[in-house]
Order: sequence, then C-alpha cells, then structure tokens
Amino acid sequence: MERILIVEDDLEINRLLADFLKENGYEVFCQYGGLHVSEFLRENRIDLLILDIMLPYRSGDIVLSDIRKHFTTPVIIISAKETTQNKIDLLRLGADDYITKPFDMEEVLARIESSLRRVRYQSNTQDILQYEELTLDFEKNTASVRGIELSLTAKEFSILELLMKYPDKIFSKANLFQSVWGTEYFNEDNTLNVHISNIRNKLKNICPEKEFIDTVWGIGYRLHKDKG
Repeated sequence: MERILIVEDDLEINRLLADFLKENGYEVFCQYGGLHVSEFLRENRIDLLILDIMLPYRSGDIVLSDIRKHFTTPVIIISAKETTQNKIDLLRLGADDYITKPFDMEEVLARIESSLRRVRYQSNTQDILQYEELTLDFEKNTASVRGIELSLTAKEFSILELLMKYPDKIFSKANLFQSVWGTEYFNEDNTLNVHISNIRNKLKNICPEKEFIDTVWGIGYRLHKDKG
C-alpha cells in the first residue's frame, strides 16, 4: 500500500483529503504545520507528499526547499495562491505538481496517480543500485561487493534494496519490517535484528574495514554515512 503524507493546517481540508485518499486505497498520515516534516520523512517511508504553502511555524516553500536537499519523494503543492510566477517558483524549488484551492478531489487523485506512476516507471527502469563498492543488480537478482557476489536470502536482498533506494532516510525498525515482510512489527520480535546482523557479517567477510549499515540508536537503521 502506498503511503501519503498530508501537510495542511486547515483541519477540514486535511480531514477531507485523508478520508478520500483512504477510501481510494492509500495509507495516509497527517501533519498540520511545517516544523517536523523532514524529521517525519527521515523516520517513515512516504511515497508522496501533499504540501500546503501557507503553514504555521514554517512556510511550505521553506519546507519544500529543505526536503529537496535530502529526499526525492514526489511533492504536490496545494495553495490558494494561483499566480503563474508562484507556480514557476515552486516547481523550480522541486515541486512535482501544483494544485490551486479550491480543488476537485478527483483531480487531486489523478495528479497523485500520475506522480506515483512516474516514480514506479523510474524504479522499474533502474536495473542497478550502487553504493560505494556495493552493487545490487536487479536484472540478475544479485548483490556483490568489490565484484564478489554475496550469498543473500530474499529478505536480506530486500532490506539492502530499501536502504540503498533511500540512502538519506532513517528507517524505524517497524517501518523496515513492515516494508520487507508486509506484516505488523512487534518490539519483542528479533527477526529484523538477525537479518541485519547476517547482512553485516556477509559484507564484513569481504570488506572488514568498512561499514555499510548504521544503527541509529532509539530509531532504527540507515545506509552508512561518514561523519565529517
């Protein structure tokens, strides 16, 4: 199920959008201000963001600019401002689409479907993911480090795929487990930790001096980032 974050301070509009999108098969999350959007994206897998411009505490254009420094998540702007220059400015900032209030719900749905189709197409045409010396080849369904093939289970491959597709995102254990296993995560379940440990051991057998997966204490996991 694809996941959409709505950032809109008007409670009625937020609720109407959320209810409509849930009815159309999306998992929906809601925020009502601009302060914690990037933090939410770091901790949760979100497939598309609906972003209002006139937000309290932090305006939507600043939020959009910050998002584009770290994330490629599709962003659809909703705004009462309908000047051509305003649309151009936001598209240049990195918005994928722009809808003017008041809007038709079916139009919003069509714009969302169009943006997600583009993402799926780009994903399907990406045959190889590369992170430093680690390579995932989707055509061959193989993973290799320094040219040496890793013997991974299907779940281990899927974990690496998710981490490498979103290299700037911190995945909570629950989010990573739900994305890979497709079922609810329970805190006492050690399955994910075991899979992460197995992946690390297999990588270290070939590259003992390198880290590939970071543990972010109290949150979860992410692709390794050098501190500097």
